[in-house]
Amino acid sequence: MKNERILVCGGGLAGMACALGLRKAGFDVTILAPAYKAMELAPGQYHPRVYALSAASQRFLTQLGVWNLMPAERIEPVQGMEVHGDAGGCVNLHAWQDAQDCLAWILESGEMERALRQALQVFGVPWIEDRFEQLEPGAVVTAGRQRLQADLIVGADGARSPLRAAAGIEHQGREYGDLGLVAHLNAERPHQQVAVQWFTGDSILALLPMPDVDGRPQVSMVWSVSRTQAERVLALKGQEQVQYLQASLRAMTGARLGELSLRSPVHGFPLTFERSGMVAPGVALVGDAAHRVHPLAGQGLNLGLGDIDALIQTLSSRSPQSSVGDIRVLNRYKRARAEPIAAMRAATDGLYRLFAASGAPASLVRNAGMQLVDRLPWVKRRIIAHAAGVAPGSLLF
Repeated sequence: MKNERILVCGGGLAGMACALGLRKAGFDVTILAPAYKAMELAPGQYHPRVYALSAASQRFLTQLGVWNLMPAERIEPVQGMEVHGDAGGCVNLHAWQDAQDCLAWILESGEMERALRQALQVFGVPWIEDRFEQLEPGAVVTAGRQRLQADLIVGADGARSPLRAAAGIEHQGREYGDLGLVAHLNAERPHQQVAVQWFTGDSILALLPMPDVDGRPQVSMVWSVSRTQAERVLALKGQEQVQYLQASLRAMTGARLGELSLRSPVHGFPLTFERSGMVAPGVALVGDAAHRVHPLAGQGLNLGLGDIDALIQTLSSRSPQSSVGDIRVLNRYKRARAEPIAAMRAATDGLYRLFAASGAPASLVRNAGMQLVDRLPWVKRRIIAHAAGVAPGSLLF
């Protein structure tokens, strides 16, 4: 095969992981993105955004040589999960029910970014500190007026991907009308490495276990709530915000982890449902540039890493006569991702709609269904297999 050039547009988690994976697979790859800037943290402080990594994603990061570059004391395994409905329904999942070591790992975006950046430097992956501006046949023009030739251009440039628009790749999206609020909390009681999720009827709350800080239990909050209520929370300052959150969390959780106190700023982000055509001649999308799902299952990054793994495998297994930018090759990548993405999209969007439906009949059906699932071990094993990434899609978390 001739030595073909691949340009990855985007320097976030997806972009760095994609470039590193391609380089380790033997491809000539370059990153195009603004300069990487690590977030400065005070002692005992954690990055505001955390992810729940599946077993499949953990294996992929291990293959990249990145997993062991992250400090083990800042990674928290998830051994169990509780999912509470809005009228008494509850599903309890534990890793031992499917002979798994754990259901997932909770880790910070900043630690993954730091480890990926370190690995990219070790492998000598060039990083052009500029921005994508224009797409030309076999090349991109940057904001700094550089013309960069490439046989394949990978779009890892986020949900508003300029490359996707320039390539004319089909894109559909809609807003859920909710915002996701994230923050780190001190908990009065130990979380025991159990993630807990509540469907309240008008919001979805998840508390994810994190490493203890100064001997105190810590959890990460992901609260999907109406835009009106979210903006009210974000507008509050100081003790008013702290007290409002404490009262709201106490009411929703029934003090499951005791009193919860804010230990970080609260950040908000819009929740959207997005899909795309994934590929065009000479262009492939990965991560948020390709798709977005509701975060209630915590699977956005796992889907993106699955994209990258599939793209690398597709390019590595192509025939010697095929270019990395050949649309027939890229369509094989698209087909490989069709089922996992569709399954995740159906599961997350379906669950959101199920619990958003109002009225007693809908509430009765969904909570009765949860109680039934909790009594069926084979269904639990199936859900755990999905969560671990050994089956397409994921029903919960």
